[in-house]
Amino acid sequence: MDDTIVFVYNADSGLFNALSDSAHKIFSPETYECNLCAITHSALGMKTEWKEFLNSLATPLQFMHRDELKEKYDLKVSLPAIFRKTRGEMKCIITAEQINGCATIADLKELLGNFL
Repeated sequence: MDDTIVFVYNADSGLFNALSDSAHKIFSPETYECNLCAITHSALGMKTEWKEFLNSLATPLQFMHRDELKEKYDLKVSLPAIFRKTRGEMKCIITAEQINGCATIADLKELLGNFL
């Protein structure tokens, strides 16, 4: 089986965007557009608890930003979202609404655990 879990952030790729996002999380976290990033990352990078969880998974993982998703796949879906990619086909398994309902890494781990 060649399934990959693909995490897609509601943010664009690139150094400038990463720096802008970090500043946004610090100075105005209540208006930050990507709850997946807000939960799993601090201004300094991926949180240790999330990194350890991801490292414990047997399934291959991929991380994308909205501009990368748009460039590679013609999907009309609200972000952030988590997909299962099988033989190059992307299927949304966790929606933006579900991710936005999470408040902690534990919430997100529980949600993702249903699909692993």
